[in-house]
Amino acid sequence: MPKEYRTIQEVAGPLMLVHGVENVSYNELAEIELAYGEKRRCKVLEIDGGNALVQLFESATGINLSNSKVRFLGRSMELGVSEDMLSRVFDGLGRPIDNGPEILPEKRMDINGLPMNPAARNYPQEFIQTGVSAIDGLNTLVRGQKLPIFSASGLPHANLAAQIARQAQVRGTKEPFAVVFAAMGITFEEANFFTESFRETGAIDRTVMFVNLANDPAVERIATPRMALTAAEYLAFEKGMHVLVILTDITNYADSLREISAARKEVPGRRGYPGYMYTDLASLYERAGRQKGKAGSITMIPILTMPEDDKTHPIPDLTGYITEGQIILSRDLFRQGVTPPIDVLPSLSRLKDKGIGKGKTREDHANTMNQLFAAYARGKEAKELMVVLGEAALTDIDKLYAQFSDAFEKEYVSQGYLANRDIEETLDLGWKLLSILPRTELKRIKEEFLDRYYGK
Repeated sequence: MPKEYRTIQEVAGPLMLVHGVENVSYNELAEIELAYGEKRRCKVLEIDGGNALVQLFESATGINLSNSKVRFLGRSMELGVSEDMLSRVFDGLGRPIDNGPEILPEKRMDINGLPMNPAARNYPQEFIQTGVSAIDGLNTLVRGQKLPIFSASGLPHANLAAQIARQAQVRGTKEPFAVVFAAMGITFEEANFFTESFRETGAIDRTVMFVNLANDPAVERIATPRMALTAAEYLAFEKGMHVLVILTDITNYADSLREISAARKEVPGRRGYPGYMYTDLASLYERAGRQKGKAGSITMIPILTMPEDDKTHPIPDLTGYITEGQIILSRDLFRQGVTPPIDVLPSLSRLKDKGIGKGKTREDHANTMNQLFAAYARGKEAKELMVVLGEAALTDIDKLYAQFSDAFEKEYVSQGYLANRDIEETLDLGWKLLSILPRTELKRIKEEFLDRYYGK
């Protein structure tokens, strides 16, 4: 039986100081029992000799210092996991919120997980089809990869996240595929949008959802992605499933980290975020990947809104260092009505060349991808020239490139949130757009592919 302490010295906001404790460790769970029997959960933030600083998961209202008891439970935070989690919705602490029954756990797993040994990792190389041309065709997602989406406030990253979660699949195999979706600090409307979107399309059957709302405590927000990743590790490495983890919004998570750091009076780093934010984010992102000898894999798409659309802000900056590329959403494209407004030129998937080509997508994929990038970049330049100097200043070939650039945005990038294009459809659309340009301009494509696909 855990020992009880009645030595609460002070309560300041969500923090509570308990004196005279023994054998208590960092990150340990505790519960506080109020005078009338209500229990609230908390965890140990700091230990100094016999003093423990604990943080409450719920509010501190109604705590009476003299007649409240604290029990330390001797374990860190755990999630009870089982395959029954699929098709269920949980709160940020892993409690069901969909009016369904409690989960009967097959086992309990520590939510902090264990980092994967680099020597035990397998190289990511199988193609995942998201059904979104701007990702599949140009910034291909590979199984086991971490590919963040950099968005900004007011841009439709929620629609894109829901679309990828609904449509993503590993092609050509009957291997079990699941989505673990974790939302942090979102509004009730957004939470509703995601659950309804998954229910309508039946995607909920293969999805585990963790939802932490904006009015939930900051310390719960810190636990939410770890809950989701623990569920993903169980499904991937114990049940052999291929799991896509979508985390939205990492910015809300980092703000909670800053809030807790400020409450602990730690020395702030860049823009007030704690100096260990890089390590903390890495402890989440690095849980994705493939393990040698295990059939399953974890692929991760973290979504973050860049404060003030600033790519150099600490959150996107540090995320870019840890992950393998980024998909960037553009406010200009959004204003022009392009959906999803993916800005393909600064977007990048560092592993795309590993997941494309013969036997994975199609043998002409790499060539057409390079040619589309080059043609779109030149078309954008031609359009900028046209704005400054007028259309008369452009050569005939530049006018064709400008025309290509417009068609590329309207037809290739802008496909709406309901279209699910397979990779052949995406590649064929690329060829259709490239046929706007004369064959002599397509210098990045091998002759054999030009003979087979150009103008067909």
